[in-house]
Amino acid sequence: MGDHFQTIVDLDATPAEASALADRALEWLVRQEIVVAEQTDCVLGSPLGNPPGAHWAKAVAEPDWKPTDGLNVETGRTVFHGGQGDAQYATCPHCASRTEFYTDSWDDIEGAWEPFGEAIDTWHKTGRATVTCQNCGLDPDLCSWTWADDYFAFAYVGFEFWNWPEFSPQFLAELAQVLDGHRVVRVWGKL
Repeated sequence: MGDHFQTIVDLDATPAEASALADRALEWLVRQEIVVAEQTDCVLGSPLGNPPGAHWAKAVAEPDWKPTDGLNVETGRTVFHGGQGDAQYATCPHCASRTEFYTDSWDDIEGAWEPFGEAIDTWHKTGRATVTCQNCGLDPDLCSWTWADDYFAFAYVGFEFWNWPEFSPQFLAELAQVLDGHRVVRVWGKL
């Protein structure tokens, strides 16, 4: 069993604008009645969140079951991740080569993860980090790498929904427009 989550992460929000964007998006979600404004004890890991609203189904691909929990809005420098498990690989933004972290039988590939783990720690502390690509030798920003199954996202604002059906592409596009047309990614996972 366990609890599932989907976090919609704004990849372009700056630290200075994160709170204002989060407030605007939450106001939009409340106006659309996707969530309610009054907070309750409805999310894991936070004391309060916004429960599903009367029109929660407008946000999901298939409203075949009602969400059991709510929304936690996260602002500030955050490493968003998929919970249980790990990313299988990361893809370089320059040459599109993959750095594989595991073999087909899920054994660690020696030395593959360490540069990324160090960069994630550095980004979490400072907001900047690079990782040298083992294929092209360039040092792209950690935030520009893509991850298998969107396992990681590094950002300053995210909307974490607990135990909801999968979101529709239309909803994700609409929320991106509310966020000034920023790029968004859906990080999902299970605890």
